[in-house]
Amino acid sequence: MSHSKNENTFSRRFFIKTSSAFTALALVPHSIKAFYNDIKETYFTKKVVLPIYLKINGKDYNLNADSRTTLLDLLRENLNLTGTKKGCDHGQCGACTVHINGQRALSCLSLAAMMQGKEITTIEGLANGDNLHPMQEAFLEHDGYQCGYCTPGQIMSAVACVNEGHTKSIEEIKEYMSGNICRCGAYNGITNAIKSVAK
Repeated sequence: MSHSKNENTFSRRFFIKTSSAFTALALVPHSIKAFYNDIKETYFTKKVVLPIYLKINGKDYNLNADSRTTLLDLLRENLNLTGTKKGCDHGQCGACTVHINGQRALSCLSLAAMMQGKEITTIEGLANGDNLHPMQEAFLEHDGYQCGYCTPGQIMSAVACVNEGHTKSIEEIKEYMSGNICRCGAYNGITNAIKSVAK
C-alpha cells in the first residue's frame, strides 16, 4: 500500500510540474513574437512597394517591387532571369555581375528602386539571338569554366574589362578581374579567353 501511495504521489507531482512547464512554454512564443514586432517597428524600415521602370536586355519592364529589393533578387525572383547568380550576396564573389549603363556592377548590392530608367544588361542579353558574344565563344574555346556557377559573372566582368581597356598585360587582366572568384580555379582559361578577345 505504501509503495502504491508513493507512486500516486509521484504521478500527481509529475503531472503538476509538467503541466506548469507546458503552460510556460505556450506563453513564450507570444512574448517572443511581440518583442520581435516591437523591434521591427522601431528599428527596421517598413515595407514600401514602389512602381519601377527598368530597361533590361533591350526590353522595357514596368513592375511593382519592395523598395528594399536588390536588383539581383528582382532579376531572379520577379523576372525569372536566373543567369545572374547569387553567390555570397555580400558583394565579394562577383557571381552577380551585370552591366548598368555599360558599366559592370554587383547586382546584389544595387537596389532595384535606384535603377529607374537605366540600361541593364545581364548574361541573357549578351548574345545576339543564337549568335554568342565573342567572350562567350572565347570562354568555350579556352575552357574558362568548370562547374559554371561563376561563369555568367566572369563573362560580364571580362567584357567590361576589355571595354575598359584593362588588357595590356596578364597582370592587369588579373588585377581588374580580381573581384570575380572562381572556386574551381579556372583562372588561366579565363585570362586566356580575355586575351584572345582583346586582340
